[in-house]
Amino acid sequence: MAMWIQAQQLQGEALHQMQALYGQHFPIEVRHYLAQWIESQLWDSVELDNPAEETKAKRLLDNLVTELQRKAQLQGGEDGFLLKIKLGHYASQLKSTYDRCPLELVRCIKHILHSEQRLVQEATNASCGSGGQAMDTLSQRHQQINQAFEELRLATQETENELRKLQHSQEYFIIQYQENLRIQAQLSSLSSLPPAERTQRETTLQSKRATVEAWLTREASTLQKYRLNLSEQHQKTLGLLRKQQTLILDEELIQWKRRQQLAGNGGPHEGGLDVLQSWCEKLADLIWQNRQQIRRCEHLTQQLPLPGPMEELLSKLNSDITDIISALVTSTFIIEKQPPQVLKTQTKFAATVRLLVGGKLNVHMNPPQVKAVIVSEQQAKALLKNESTHSESSGEILNNNCVMEYHQATGTLSAHFRNMSLKRIKRSDRRGAESVTEEKFTVLFESQFSVGGNELVFHVKTLSLPVVVIVHGSQDNNATATVLWDNAFAEPGRVPFIVPDKVLWPQLCEALDMKYKAEMHSGRGLSEDNLVFLAQKAFTSSSNNPEDYHNMTISWAQFNRESLPGRNFTFWQWFDGVVELMKKHLKPHWNDGAILGFVNKQQAQDMLLSKPNGTFLLRFSDSEIGGITIAWVAENPNKPGERLVWNLLPYTTKDFSIRSLADRISDLNHLLFLYPDRPKDEVFAKYYTPPLSKAVDGYVKPQIKQVVPEFTTPNPEPSGGTSTFMDQTASPSVSHPNNFGVYPSIMLDPDGDFDLEDTMDVARHVEELLRRPLANQWSSQQS
Repeated sequence: MAMWIQAQQLQGEALHQMQALYGQHFPIEVRHYLAQWIESQLWDSVELDNPAEETKAKRLLDNLVTELQRKAQLQGGEDGFLLKIKLGHYASQLKSTYDRCPLELVRCIKHILHSEQRLVQEATNASCGSGGQAMDTLSQRHQQINQAFEELRLATQETENELRKLQHSQEYFIIQYQENLRIQAQLSSLSSLPPAERTQRETTLQSKRATVEAWLTREASTLQKYRLNLSEQHQKTLGLLRKQQTLILDEELIQWKRRQQLAGNGGPHEGGLDVLQSWCEKLADLIWQNRQQIRRCEHLTQQLPLPGPMEELLSKLNSDITDIISALVTSTFIIEKQPPQVLKTQTKFAATVRLLVGGKLNVHMNPPQVKAVIVSEQQAKALLKNESTHSESSGEILNNNCVMEYHQATGTLSAHFRNMSLKRIKRSDRRGAESVTEEKFTVLFESQFSVGGNELVFHVKTLSLPVVVIVHGSQDNNATATVLWDNAFAEPGRVPFIVPDKVLWPQLCEALDMKYKAEMHSGRGLSEDNLVFLAQKAFTSSSNNPEDYHNMTISWAQFNRESLPGRNFTFWQWFDGVVELMKKHLKPHWNDGAILGFVNKQQAQDMLLSKPNGTFLLRFSDSEIGGITIAWVAENPNKPGERLVWNLLPYTTKDFSIRSLADRISDLNHLLFLYPDRPKDEVFAKYYTPPLSKAVDGYVKPQIKQVVPEFTTPNPEPSGGTSTFMDQTASPSVSHPNNFGVYPSIMLDPDGDFDLEDTMDVARHVEELLRRPLANQWSSQQS
């Protein structure tokens, strides 16, 4: 209800805009009397493009109707009688309007709430500015645009007034002209009169004709001057319209598209489209009003031709304003929801296109159809250069036609492609070392719009963000690299789809941090130390000074074409493996600050040796994609008094699908403090799996646990005579391999990382143990 209270405080144009949100589709009285209920509902949880969400939307509609009916019944007394009838009427009206399309109700209310929030925020920013505080850049820019619209409105109103004056003057001129013709006719008829009478009448009529002709001469000059002045005013208005349109389309809309592109890398979601639509609709209104005025001027000129350059001037004005409206229509045909940029064949995908001026120009009166085709980079270049008039395709998209629908509640004209699928793709010859995951395509959406009752017809096209087509999930990693590089470093207005081959390291850091924060769903991104670690990995450097990397450049080949020294994977493949591991299994631990992650083996050793025994930290594996290891400090069992840093065999996604990180840390009793000095239970206890329940129907459920042989302590006999099944994952030893019965020990390789050939994979080990009869396992352990 807080939002509605603030919305009621709006004034001037903001209040007018707020009131305009309501109407028969959703009465403002419903918003007022159900304010608290409306603002407490989870409208944003409903996916409008998903038909499966219709049940949820229907439930919200039914609840809204019920609330209205309940509110109506609570009204009593003489004053409440009319309100009771009105609220009951609204309940029936909303039920009948949205019962067959409940998603439209959700769309309507979401639009209203978001618009109210925007208006309140803008009013708050403006009031802060008036109080002496500087308004932010966004508010200043919006204020500039709104002021320009007011100037345009006044200019258009002025030319409308002048046009009416011209029309009235011209109508009076025509009347006087007809009067002059009547006098001439009378003079011609005087020949039949007697000479005396004819002379007297002729003198009178000729005097009258001279007066009228003198007036007509003066008035013709005045009319011509009016016309020229009006055309000059129209030229000025058109100049203002061009300037405003350039600001909105070439700056604001381009910035929105850029934010949309960065959202593909995890940047903030591209909001503000409703604001852009409101501006574009105002432009469409003003352009169309001026176009109608110019056409009326043309009609007046044709009705009363006068000597002078008016025909040429009006023809030029008409041509100019048609160009302006053409640019507006073609530029505001945009992709609201982009298709996935990594597009797998034979997989369903969706997209939404929208015309930001559709409602104002009545395009929806003849609903246009939109077609989607996939084109190559070369075909996209040809289209933008107008070298290709017909749309060649590089593949086949199923369900690629959709009719645009007008949603009256929100005033949007859009087409929702919900069930497209790329059946096949035709690839071009690749250049040099380029792989299939570096080849870029784009989805082309095209349609034809009729404006002004087929008076103007526009063929419109818009290209999606670059798309990388894959046929198997194993290609996803490299395809994502291509998309991330393109989204981060594409220049506005580029030739499709050129990106720099090299970028400054800080630029890549910004892109990686954006991606990482988005996947973690938190504000904790990559610290300066993390970025130094990544720089050391990317450039094979040992410098710990961030300044040393600020002016360094990294190439696409270094990023994801050339393998890291001594490894069989690239820098991006390693980083993406970390992201996937964290996203799927370790997100809460990263957000809790429990994972240092970006620490190499030597750094971990230096950090831990200064801490008490049992202190441990979590770092990402250097040798395995998507691996994380536990490093801890403890006594050397072979040399009393000597302390060593131990590194556990790295865990991967497969390991955490068997047992979580928190439970694995809980299993290892020798791990006491998370670096630097936090008791491990304080950090991880909330994530421990609750103890297993007791036996059911005579069966005991086996329990998987891990042990490190060198640090294993005897477990007490469980109560109730049952036994706990223990699974040991892996333990590193230093230079003295020990065997503990069924537990294999793990040797470190010369670089200090594990050797896959000398270890048994955790999942295979567990699977092997679980295949044995439980009794045999127990007896073998007892022996």
